[in-house]
Amino acid sequence: MPKRFVAIWFRHLSTDWFKRKQPELKEVPFVLAAPERGRMVVKAVSQNAHERGIYPEMVVADCRAIYPTLKVIDEIPGKAEQLLTALAEWCLRYTPVAAIDLPDGVLLDVSGCPHLWGGEQAYLKDIFTKLEAYGYDVRIAIADTIGAAWALSRYGNKASIVKSGQQLGAILQLTPSALRIDASIADRLSKLGLYTIQSFIKMPRSALRRRFGQSLLMRLDQALGQEMEILEPVKPIQPYQERLPCLEPIRTATGIEIALKQLLEKLCQRLAKEELGLRTCIFKCYRMDGNIQQIGIGTNRASRNVEHLFKLFEIKIATLEPDLGFEVFILEAPKVETISTAQDALWNSEGNHDQVAIAELLDKLAGKVSMDAIHRYLPAEHYWPERSITTAISLEEKPTTNWRTDLPRPIQLLPNPELIEVTVQLPDYPPMLFKYKGKLHHVKKADGPERIEQEWWIAQDLYRDYYCIEDETGARYWLFRLGHYANGEPKWFIHGFFA
Repeated sequence: MPKRFVAIWFRHLSTDWFKRKQPELKEVPFVLAAPERGRMVVKAVSQNAHERGIYPEMVVADCRAIYPTLKVIDEIPGKAEQLLTALAEWCLRYTPVAAIDLPDGVLLDVSGCPHLWGGEQAYLKDIFTKLEAYGYDVRIAIADTIGAAWALSRYGNKASIVKSGQQLGAILQLTPSALRIDASIADRLSKLGLYTIQSFIKMPRSALRRRFGQSLLMRLDQALGQEMEILEPVKPIQPYQERLPCLEPIRTATGIEIALKQLLEKLCQRLAKEELGLRTCIFKCYRMDGNIQQIGIGTNRASRNVEHLFKLFEIKIATLEPDLGFEVFILEAPKVETISTAQDALWNSEGNHDQVAIAELLDKLAGKVSMDAIHRYLPAEHYWPERSITTAISLEEKPTTNWRTDLPRPIQLLPNPELIEVTVQLPDYPPMLFKYKGKLHHVKKADGPERIEQEWWIAQDLYRDYYCIEDETGARYWLFRLGHYANGEPKWFIHGFFA
Protein backbone atom coordinates (compact mmCIF):
# COMPACT_ATOMS: atom_id res chain seq x y z
CA MET A 1 0.00 0.00 0.00
CA PRO A 2 1.55 3.36 -1.06
CA LYS A 3 1.91 6.07 1.51
CA ARG A 4 -0.61 8.91 1.34
CA PHE A 5 -0.35 12.27 3.08
CA VAL A 6 -2.73 15.16 3.61
CA ALA A 7 -1.56 18.76 4.08
CA ILE A 8 -3.98 21.31 5.55
CA TRP A 9 -3.15 25.00 5.27
CA PHE A 10 -4.94 27.46 7.55
CA ARG A 11 -4.62 30.66 5.55
CA HIS A 12 -5.65 32.97 8.41
CA LEU A 13 -5.23 30.71 11.43
CA SER A 14 -4.98 33.19 14.32
CA THR A 15 -7.40 35.77 12.94
CA ASP A 16 -9.99 33.07 12.15
CA TRP A 17 -9.75 31.98 15.79
CA PHE A 18 -10.32 35.55 16.96
CA LYS A 19 -13.42 35.75 14.74
CA ARG A 20 -14.74 32.54 16.30
CA LYS A 21 -14.32 34.02 19.78
CA GLN A 22 -15.54 37.51 18.82
CA PRO A 23 -18.17 37.20 16.04
CA GLU A 24 -18.38 41.00 15.79
CA LEU A 25 -14.97 40.91 14.05
CA LYS A 26 -16.25 38.92 11.06
CA GLU A 27 -16.90 42.00 8.92
CA VAL A 28 -14.13 44.14 10.38
CA PRO A 29 -10.66 44.26 8.71
CA PHE A 30 -8.15 43.65 11.50
CA VAL A 31 -4.60 42.48 12.15
CA LEU A 32 -2.66 40.97 15.03
CA ALA A 33 0.49 42.92 15.81
CA ALA A 34 3.48 42.70 18.16
CA PRO A 35 6.25 45.19 19.06
CA GLU A 36 9.49 44.68 17.15
CA ARG A 37 12.52 46.99 17.36
CA GLY A 38 10.49 49.88 18.65
CA ARG A 39 7.58 49.62 16.22
CA MET A 40 4.40 47.58 15.88
CA VAL A 41 4.66 44.90 13.18
CA VAL A 42 1.79 42.89 11.71
CA LYS A 43 2.00 39.16 12.52
CA ALA A 44 -1.37 37.92 11.24
CA VAL A 45 -3.97 39.36 8.88
CA SER A 46 -7.70 38.73 8.60
CA GLN A 47 -9.06 37.75 5.21
CA ASN A 48 -10.84 41.06 4.57
CA ALA A 49 -7.72 43.00 5.64
CA HIS A 50 -5.64 40.90 3.25
CA GLU A 51 -8.04 41.80 0.44
CA ARG A 52 -7.26 45.46 1.12
CA GLY A 53 -3.53 44.97 0.49
CA ILE A 54 -2.29 44.35 4.02
CA TYR A 55 0.22 41.55 4.62
CA PRO A 56 2.19 40.06 7.52
CA GLU A 57 5.47 41.75 8.51
CA MET A 58 4.20 45.17 7.42
CA VAL A 59 4.54 48.02 9.88
CA VAL A 60 1.20 49.00 11.44
CA ALA A 61 1.74 52.67 10.57
CA ASP A 62 2.07 51.77 6.87
CA CYS A 63 -1.05 49.61 7.07
CA ARG A 64 -3.08 52.49 8.47
CA ALA A 65 -1.87 54.66 5.63
CA ILE A 66 -3.48 52.11 3.28
CA TYR A 67 -6.60 51.57 5.41
CA PRO A 68 -7.05 54.22 8.14
CA THR A 69 -9.82 52.42 10.10
CA LEU A 70 -7.85 49.17 10.38
CA LYS A 71 -8.39 47.50 13.77
CA VAL A 72 -5.20 46.39 15.51
CA ILE A 73 -5.21 43.67 18.19
CA ASP A 74 -2.23 42.57 20.25
CA GLU A 75 -0.88 39.18 19.22
CA ILE A 76 -1.01 36.42 21.86
CA PRO A 77 2.48 34.85 21.97
CA GLY A 78 2.47 31.10 21.26
CA LYS A 79 -1.23 31.08 20.30
CA ALA A 80 -0.63 29.82 16.75
CA GLU A 81 1.28 26.75 17.95
CA GLN A 82 -1.37 26.10 20.61
CA LEU A 83 -4.11 26.27 17.97
CA LEU A 84 -2.25 23.97 15.58
CA THR A 85 -1.71 21.42 18.35
CA ALA A 86 -5.42 21.43 19.18
CA LEU A 87 -6.36 21.13 15.49
CA ALA A 88 -3.88 18.28 14.97
CA GLU A 89 -5.44 16.44 17.92
CA TRP A 90 -8.87 17.09 16.41
CA CYS A 91 -7.63 15.48 13.18
CA LEU A 92 -6.85 12.23 15.02
CA ARG A 93 -10.44 11.25 14.28
CA TYR A 94 -9.30 10.83 10.66
CA THR A 95 -5.91 9.16 11.14
CA PRO A 96 -3.64 7.87 13.91
CA VAL A 97 -0.78 10.17 12.77
CA ALA A 98 -1.17 13.94 12.82
CA ALA A 99 1.62 16.52 13.12
CA ILE A 100 1.77 20.30 13.34
CA ASP A 101 3.47 22.20 10.52
CA LEU A 102 4.44 25.62 11.83
CA PRO A 103 3.48 28.33 11.35
CA ASP A 104 0.04 27.57 9.89
CA GLY A 105 -0.40 23.95 8.80
CA VAL A 106 -1.23 20.41 9.86
CA LEU A 107 0.13 17.26 8.19
CA LEU A 108 -1.56 13.85 8.28
CA ASP A 109 -0.33 10.38 7.35
CA VAL A 110 -3.60 8.93 6.02
CA SER A 111 -2.31 5.67 4.54
CA GLY A 112 -5.14 3.14 4.63
CA CYS A 113 -7.70 5.59 6.08
CA PRO A 114 -9.71 7.25 3.23
CA HIS A 115 -11.59 4.05 2.31
CA LEU A 116 -13.36 4.24 5.68
CA TRP A 117 -15.03 7.43 4.43
CA GLY A 118 -15.78 6.07 0.98
CA GLY A 119 -12.65 7.24 -0.86
CA GLU A 120 -10.24 10.16 -0.95
CA GLN A 121 -12.67 12.67 -2.41
CA ALA A 122 -15.26 12.06 0.31
CA TYR A 123 -12.46 11.97 2.89
CA LEU A 124 -11.07 15.39 1.96
CA LYS A 125 -14.55 16.84 1.61
CA ASP A 126 -15.44 15.75 5.13
CA ILE A 127 -12.31 17.34 6.62
CA PHE A 128 -12.66 20.51 4.54
CA THR A 129 -16.38 20.95 5.27
CA LYS A 130 -16.00 20.57 9.04
CA LEU A 131 -13.04 22.93 9.33
CA GLU A 132 -14.82 25.49 7.18
CA ALA A 133 -17.92 25.16 9.38
CA TYR A 134 -15.72 25.97 12.39
CA GLY A 135 -14.80 29.24 10.68
CA TYR A 136 -11.36 28.39 9.31
CA ASP A 137 -10.30 29.39 5.79
CA VAL A 138 -8.45 26.25 4.68
CA ARG A 139 -6.79 24.69 1.66
CA ILE A 140 -6.21 20.95 1.59
CA ALA A 141 -4.40 18.43 -0.62
CA ILE A 142 -3.55 14.72 -0.67
CA ALA A 143 -0.56 13.09 -2.37
CA ASP A 144 2.03 10.32 -2.05
CA THR A 145 4.55 12.67 -0.40
CA ILE A 146 4.44 15.34 2.25
CA GLY A 147 6.21 17.77 -0.07
CA ALA A 148 3.72 17.38 -2.93
CA ALA A 149 0.70 17.62 -0.59
CA TRP A 150 2.19 20.74 1.04
CA ALA A 151 2.84 22.36 -2.35
CA LEU A 152 -0.67 21.70 -3.69
CA SER A 153 -2.36 22.86 -0.48
CA ARG A 154 -0.63 26.26 -0.77
CA TYR A 155 -0.47 26.69 -4.54
CA GLY A 156 -3.21 24.43 -5.86
CA ASN A 157 -7.00 24.40 -5.64
CA LYS A 158 -9.05 24.44 -2.44
CA ALA A 159 -8.99 20.64 -2.28
CA SER A 160 -6.44 18.93 -4.54
CA ILE A 161 -6.07 15.18 -5.06
CA VAL A 162 -2.82 13.98 -6.64
CA LYS A 163 -3.19 10.44 -7.92
CA SER A 164 -0.67 7.92 -6.68
CA GLY A 165 2.65 8.23 -8.53
CA GLN A 166 1.63 11.50 -10.25
CA GLN A 167 3.35 14.02 -7.97
CA LEU A 168 5.91 15.05 -10.61
CA GLY A 169 3.29 16.22 -13.07
CA ALA A 170 1.30 17.89 -10.30
CA ILE A 171 4.10 20.24 -9.18
CA LEU A 172 5.78 21.14 -12.49
CA GLN A 173 3.78 24.34 -13.05
CA LEU A 174 4.07 25.55 -9.47
CA THR A 175 6.38 28.32 -8.28
CA PRO A 176 9.70 27.21 -6.68
CA SER A 177 8.41 28.45 -3.30
CA ALA A 178 6.08 25.43 -3.33
CA LEU A 179 9.13 23.27 -2.53
CA ARG A 180 9.39 24.79 0.98
CA ILE A 181 12.75 26.42 0.19
CA ASP A 182 14.15 29.55 1.84
CA ALA A 183 12.89 32.87 0.49
CA SER A 184 16.45 33.83 -0.52
CA ILE A 185 16.76 30.76 -2.78
CA ALA A 186 13.34 31.41 -4.32
CA ASP A 187 14.36 35.03 -4.98
CA ARG A 188 17.58 33.95 -6.75
CA LEU A 189 15.65 31.50 -8.93
CA SER A 190 13.19 34.24 -9.86
CA LYS A 191 15.99 36.68 -10.80
CA LEU A 192 17.36 34.05 -13.16
CA GLY A 193 13.96 33.70 -14.84
CA LEU A 194 13.22 30.29 -13.31
CA TYR A 195 9.61 30.98 -12.36
CA THR A 196 8.33 27.40 -12.22
CA ILE A 197 9.68 24.06 -11.00
CA GLN A 198 9.52 22.79 -14.59
CA SER A 199 12.02 25.46 -15.69
CA PHE A 200 14.90 23.98 -13.68
CA ILE A 201 13.95 20.40 -12.77
CA LYS A 202 15.90 18.91 -15.70
CA MET A 203 19.04 20.93 -15.07
CA PRO A 204 22.15 18.99 -13.92
CA ARG A 205 21.98 18.39 -10.20
CA SER A 206 25.61 19.44 -9.79
CA ALA A 207 24.81 22.87 -11.28
CA LEU A 208 21.75 23.31 -9.04
CA ARG A 209 23.76 22.29 -5.98
CA ARG A 210 26.56 24.68 -6.84
CA ARG A 211 24.25 27.66 -7.46
CA PHE A 212 21.51 27.08 -4.86
CA GLY A 213 22.85 24.60 -2.30
CA GLN A 214 21.86 21.09 -1.25
CA SER A 215 18.60 22.20 0.39
CA LEU A 216 16.93 22.82 -2.99
CA LEU A 217 17.72 19.28 -4.16
CA MET A 218 16.62 17.81 -0.83
CA ARG A 219 13.24 19.55 -0.98
CA LEU A 220 12.79 18.50 -4.60
CA ASP A 221 13.59 14.87 -3.76
CA GLN A 222 11.15 14.97 -0.81
CA ALA A 223 8.36 16.26 -3.03
CA LEU A 224 9.00 13.54 -5.61
CA GLY A 225 9.31 10.76 -3.04
CA GLN A 226 13.01 10.12 -3.66
CA GLU A 227 13.97 11.06 -0.10
CA MET A 228 12.14 9.93 3.02
CA GLU A 229 10.45 12.46 5.27
CA ILE A 230 9.08 11.50 8.68
CA LEU A 231 6.28 13.18 10.60
CA GLU A 232 6.56 13.89 14.31
CA PRO A 233 3.12 12.93 15.67
CA VAL A 234 1.34 15.31 18.01
CA LYS A 235 0.33 12.23 20.04
CA PRO A 236 2.30 8.97 20.39
CA ILE A 237 1.07 6.33 17.95
CA GLN A 238 -0.70 3.45 19.65
CA PRO A 239 0.25 0.19 17.92
CA TYR A 240 -2.99 -1.48 19.03
CA GLN A 241 -5.79 0.75 17.84
CA GLU A 242 -9.07 0.30 15.98
CA ARG A 243 -11.34 3.05 14.63
CA LEU A 244 -14.93 3.21 13.47
CA PRO A 245 -16.29 6.23 11.54
CA CYS A 246 -20.08 6.56 11.46
CA LEU A 247 -22.26 7.43 8.46
CA GLU A 248 -24.71 9.17 10.80
CA PRO A 249 -24.00 10.77 14.21
CA ILE A 250 -24.52 8.36 17.13
CA ARG A 251 -26.59 9.87 19.96
CA THR A 252 -27.96 6.87 21.87
CA ALA A 253 -26.41 4.57 24.46
CA THR A 254 -27.44 1.58 22.33
CA GLY A 255 -25.54 2.95 19.34
CA ILE A 256 -22.45 3.59 21.47
CA GLU A 257 -22.61 0.03 22.85
CA ILE A 258 -22.84 -1.46 19.34
CA ALA A 259 -19.83 0.58 18.21
CA LEU A 260 -17.85 -0.43 21.29
CA LYS A 261 -18.59 -4.14 20.81
CA GLN A 262 -17.53 -4.00 17.16
CA LEU A 263 -14.24 -2.34 18.07
CA LEU A 264 -13.59 -4.76 20.94
CA GLU A 265 -14.17 -7.74 18.64
CA LYS A 266 -11.75 -6.37 16.03
CA LEU A 267 -9.11 -5.49 18.61
CA CYS A 268 -9.36 -8.82 20.44
CA GLN A 269 -9.14 -10.77 17.17
CA ARG A 270 -5.93 -8.93 16.38
CA LEU A 271 -4.55 -9.55 19.87
CA ALA A 272 -5.44 -13.26 19.60
CA LYS A 273 -3.31 -13.60 16.45
CA GLU A 274 -0.33 -12.23 18.36
CA GLU A 275 -1.09 -14.18 21.57
CA LEU A 276 -1.57 -10.94 23.51
CA GLY A 277 -4.12 -9.62 25.94
CA LEU A 278 -4.79 -6.05 27.04
CA ARG A 279 -4.21 -4.63 30.51
CA THR A 280 -5.48 -1.10 29.82
CA CYS A 281 -7.94 0.10 27.18
CA ILE A 282 -9.26 3.54 26.19
CA PHE A 283 -12.49 4.21 24.25
CA LYS A 284 -12.42 7.64 22.56
CA CYS A 285 -15.53 9.30 21.16
CA TYR A 286 -15.24 12.22 18.74
CA ARG A 287 -18.29 14.47 18.80
CA MET A 288 -19.65 16.49 15.87
CA ASP A 289 -18.83 19.82 17.54
CA GLY A 290 -15.13 18.89 17.95
CA ASN A 291 -15.43 17.76 21.57
CA ILE A 292 -13.47 14.58 22.41
CA GLN A 293 -14.61 12.31 25.24
CA GLN A 294 -13.10 9.09 26.54
CA ILE A 295 -13.53 6.33 29.09
CA GLY A 296 -10.92 3.79 30.13
CA ILE A 297 -10.60 0.46 31.91
CA GLY A 298 -7.81 -1.62 33.42
CA THR A 299 -7.59 -5.34 34.12
CA ASN A 300 -5.73 -7.30 36.79
CA ARG A 301 -4.44 -9.77 34.22
CA ALA A 302 -4.10 -9.70 30.44
CA SER A 303 -7.46 -10.34 28.77
CA ARG A 304 -9.04 -10.54 25.33
CA ASN A 305 -12.46 -11.72 26.50
CA VAL A 306 -14.84 -9.40 24.64
CA GLU A 307 -17.81 -9.93 26.98
CA HIS A 308 -15.77 -9.33 30.11
CA LEU A 309 -14.13 -6.18 28.69
CA PHE A 310 -17.46 -4.85 27.46
CA LYS A 311 -19.00 -5.22 30.94
CA LEU A 312 -16.14 -3.16 32.40
CA PHE A 313 -16.83 -0.39 29.87
CA GLU A 314 -20.61 -0.68 30.22
CA ILE A 315 -20.52 0.81 33.72
CA LYS A 316 -18.96 4.02 32.34
CA ILE A 317 -20.92 4.51 29.10
CA ALA A 318 -23.51 6.59 30.96
CA THR A 319 -20.84 9.25 31.63
CA LEU A 320 -20.53 10.01 27.89
CA GLU A 321 -22.48 13.01 26.58
CA PRO A 322 -23.35 12.58 22.87
CA ASP A 323 -25.09 15.97 22.48
CA LEU A 324 -25.05 16.48 18.67
CA GLY A 325 -23.75 12.94 18.25
CA PHE A 326 -20.45 11.06 17.93
CA GLU A 327 -19.04 10.69 14.42
CA VAL A 328 -15.91 8.61 15.06
CA PHE A 329 -15.02 6.02 17.71
CA ILE A 330 -11.45 4.88 18.47
CA LEU A 331 -10.40 2.02 20.75
CA GLU A 332 -6.79 1.90 21.97
CA ALA A 333 -4.86 -0.62 24.06
CA PRO A 334 -1.83 1.29 25.42
CA LYS A 335 -0.69 -1.63 27.58
CA VAL A 336 -0.72 -5.25 26.40
CA GLU A 337 0.90 -8.43 27.72
CA THR A 338 1.55 -11.92 26.44
CA ILE A 339 -1.27 -14.35 27.12
CA SER A 340 -0.82 -18.06 26.52
CA THR A 341 -3.25 -20.28 24.65
CA ALA A 342 -3.82 -22.27 27.84
CA GLN A 343 -4.65 -19.11 29.76
CA ASP A 344 -7.00 -17.97 27.01
CA ALA A 345 -8.83 -21.33 27.15
CA LEU A 346 -9.81 -20.64 30.75
CA TRP A 347 -12.49 -18.20 29.58
CA ASN A 348 -14.54 -20.93 27.99
CA SER A 349 -13.69 -23.77 30.41
CA GLU A 350 -16.20 -25.21 32.82
CA GLY A 351 -13.52 -26.19 35.35
CA ASN A 352 -12.80 -24.47 38.64
CA HIS A 353 -10.43 -21.58 37.85
CA ASP A 354 -10.61 -19.37 40.91
CA GLN A 355 -7.86 -17.03 39.72
CA VAL A 356 -9.81 -16.09 36.63
CA ALA A 357 -13.00 -15.55 38.63
CA ILE A 358 -11.10 -13.40 41.12
CA ALA A 359 -9.53 -11.35 38.33
CA GLU A 360 -12.92 -10.71 36.74
CA LEU A 361 -14.45 -9.75 40.09
CA LEU A 362 -11.59 -7.34 40.83
CA ASP A 363 -11.93 -5.75 37.38
CA LYS A 364 -15.64 -5.13 38.03
CA LEU A 365 -14.98 -3.68 41.48
CA ALA A 366 -12.20 -1.48 40.10
CA GLY A 367 -14.65 -0.10 37.54
CA LYS A 368 -16.86 1.09 40.41
CA VAL A 369 -14.42 2.15 43.12
CA SER A 370 -11.22 2.68 41.03
CA MET A 371 -8.16 0.46 40.84
CA ASP A 372 -6.39 2.54 43.51
CA ALA A 373 -8.81 1.24 46.15
CA ILE A 374 -7.88 -2.43 45.57
CA HIS A 375 -4.60 -3.92 46.76
CA ARG A 376 -3.01 -7.35 47.01
CA TYR A 377 -0.21 -7.97 49.48
CA LEU A 378 2.74 -10.35 49.59
CA PRO A 379 5.09 -11.15 52.51
CA ALA A 380 8.26 -9.09 52.94
CA GLU A 381 11.28 -9.96 55.11
CA HIS A 382 10.79 -7.46 57.97
CA TYR A 383 9.96 -8.08 61.63
CA TRP A 384 8.00 -4.88 62.22
CA PRO A 385 4.38 -5.90 61.27
CA GLU A 386 3.63 -2.80 59.19
CA ARG A 387 6.76 -3.48 57.10
CA SER A 388 6.27 -7.24 56.75
CA ILE A 389 4.05 -6.90 53.66
CA THR A 390 4.56 -5.38 50.23
CA THR A 391 2.02 -4.40 47.57
CA ALA A 392 1.77 -6.81 44.64
CA ILE A 393 2.00 -5.36 41.14
CA SER A 394 -0.48 -7.82 39.62
CA LEU A 395 -2.70 -10.76 40.50
CA GLU A 396 -0.14 -13.20 39.12
CA GLU A 397 2.92 -11.91 41.01
CA LYS A 398 4.41 -14.66 43.20
CA PRO A 399 5.90 -14.24 46.71
CA THR A 400 9.69 -13.99 46.77
CA THR A 401 9.84 -15.30 50.37
CA ASN A 402 7.84 -17.58 52.68
CA TRP A 403 8.24 -15.10 55.56
CA ARG A 404 5.42 -15.83 57.99
CA THR A 405 4.51 -16.54 61.61
CA ASP A 406 2.20 -19.08 63.21
CA LEU A 407 1.20 -16.67 65.98
CA PRO A 408 -2.20 -14.88 65.75
CA ARG A 409 -2.34 -11.70 63.73
CA PRO A 410 -5.22 -9.16 63.54
CA ILE A 411 -7.52 -9.15 60.52
CA GLN A 412 -7.13 -5.35 60.30
CA LEU A 413 -3.70 -3.81 60.76
CA LEU A 414 -3.41 -0.05 61.14
CA PRO A 415 -0.92 1.46 58.65
CA ASN A 416 0.68 3.30 61.58
CA PRO A 417 0.33 2.34 65.27
CA GLU A 418 -1.75 4.87 67.26
CA LEU A 419 -0.82 6.08 70.74
CA ILE A 420 -3.14 5.08 73.63
CA GLU A 421 -3.37 5.66 77.38
CA VAL A 422 -3.16 2.57 79.61
CA THR A 423 -3.31 1.54 83.25
CA VAL A 424 -0.94 -1.31 84.12
CA GLN A 425 -0.93 -3.23 87.42
CA LEU A 426 2.75 -4.24 87.29
CA PRO A 427 5.62 -3.90 84.80
CA ASP A 428 5.55 -6.60 82.07
CA TYR A 429 1.82 -7.10 82.77
CA PRO A 430 -0.87 -6.43 80.17
CA PRO A 431 -3.04 -3.31 80.66
CA MET A 432 -6.03 -3.35 83.01
CA LEU A 433 -7.59 -0.40 81.19
CA PHE A 434 -6.83 1.46 77.97
CA LYS A 435 -8.29 4.57 76.40
CA TYR A 436 -8.58 4.80 72.62
CA LYS A 437 -10.21 7.70 70.75
CA GLY A 438 -11.77 8.96 73.97
CA LYS A 439 -13.40 5.64 74.89
CA LEU A 440 -12.35 3.67 77.96
CA HIS A 441 -11.98 -0.13 77.56
CA HIS A 442 -11.85 -2.58 80.49
CA VAL A 443 -9.59 -5.54 79.76
CA LYS A 444 -11.19 -8.92 80.53
CA LYS A 445 -8.68 -11.25 78.86
CA ALA A 446 -5.08 -10.87 77.67
CA ASP A 447 -2.47 -13.05 76.03
CA GLY A 448 1.22 -12.20 75.68
CA PRO A 449 3.67 -10.73 75.53
CA GLU A 450 5.11 -11.55 72.09
CA ARG A 451 8.38 -9.68 71.65
CA ILE A 452 9.15 -8.38 68.15
CA GLU A 453 12.52 -6.72 67.67
CA GLN A 454 13.57 -4.30 64.98
CA GLU A 455 16.28 -5.52 62.53
CA TRP A 456 19.74 -4.71 63.89
CA TRP A 457 20.77 -2.96 60.67
CA ILE A 458 17.84 -0.53 61.02
CA ALA A 459 17.87 0.21 64.76
CA GLN A 460 19.55 -1.65 67.64
CA ASP A 461 17.87 -2.45 70.99
CA LEU A 462 14.44 -1.38 69.72
CA TYR A 463 11.64 -3.83 70.42
CA ARG A 464 7.92 -4.11 71.01
CA ASP A 465 5.98 -6.36 73.42
CA TYR A 466 2.62 -7.25 71.82
CA TYR A 467 -0.54 -8.37 73.68
CA CYS A 468 -3.82 -9.79 72.38
CA ILE A 469 -6.48 -8.00 74.44
CA GLU A 470 -10.24 -8.61 74.83
CA ASP A 471 -12.45 -5.93 76.44
CA GLU A 472 -15.77 -6.17 78.27
CA THR A 473 -17.78 -6.19 75.01
CA GLY A 474 -15.84 -9.11 73.53
CA ALA A 475 -13.94 -6.93 71.04
CA ARG A 476 -10.32 -7.98 70.58
CA TYR A 477 -7.33 -5.67 69.98
CA TRP A 478 -3.60 -5.94 69.30
CA LEU A 479 -1.63 -3.63 71.63
CA PHE A 480 2.06 -3.23 72.22
CA ARG A 481 4.44 -1.56 74.61
CA LEU A 482 7.43 0.19 73.05
CA GLY A 483 10.46 -0.18 75.29
CA HIS A 484 10.75 -1.21 78.96
CA TYR A 485 9.91 0.39 82.30
CA ALA A 486 13.56 0.17 83.32
CA ASN A 487 14.32 2.84 80.71
CA GLY A 488 11.61 5.21 81.86
CA GLU A 489 7.88 5.34 81.23
CA PRO A 490 7.25 3.33 78.02
CA LYS A 491 4.58 4.24 75.48
CA TRP A 492 1.64 2.02 74.52
CA PHE A 493 0.09 1.74 71.08
CA ILE A 494 -2.85 0.03 69.39
CA HIS A 495 -1.84 -1.66 66.15
CA GLY A 496 -4.76 -3.80 64.96
CA PHE A 497 -8.20 -5.36 65.43
CA PHE A 498 -9.15 -9.02 65.49
CA ALA A 499 -12.43 -10.32 64.09
